[in-house]
Amino acid sequence: MYTAQENPYQKYKQQSVMTMTQGEMLTQLFDEVIKQVSGGVQFIGSGDYDASNQSLQKAQVILNYLRQSLDRRYPVSQGLDQLYEFFIHRVVQANIKKETAGLEEIIPMLQELRETFVVAGRTARMRG
Repeated sequence: MYTAQENPYQKYKQQSVMTMTQGEMLTQLFDEVIKQVSGGVQFIGSGDYDASNQSLQKAQVILNYLRQSLDRRYPVSQGLDQLYEFFIHRVVQANIKKETAGLEEIIPMLQELRETFVVAGRTARMRG
């Protein structure tokens, strides 16, 4: 059996993360936050509040990371900061109240923001 350091898949995953562009990393973070928020919806719907709590806490950690990593030199950062704060508020409220409406509201917004970053990344690569 492989140890964590010898596991070829783990090595591949670590290497792929180390070689990702900023845009690829951002896309992965959005994929994960969408997955966790969607999981929260499913788990609340099925009454699995422990699992929903775990998913929503993971989503909150990612959103806080995105918020903290904003480059404040750019004016767009203020709008993104407010948007991330809104998402975090919805996640926290959904987790406290065990209601999915706020989560269902933000999932399309998260998906749209993800796509915006994907297009921006492609545009930046084409110019660079």
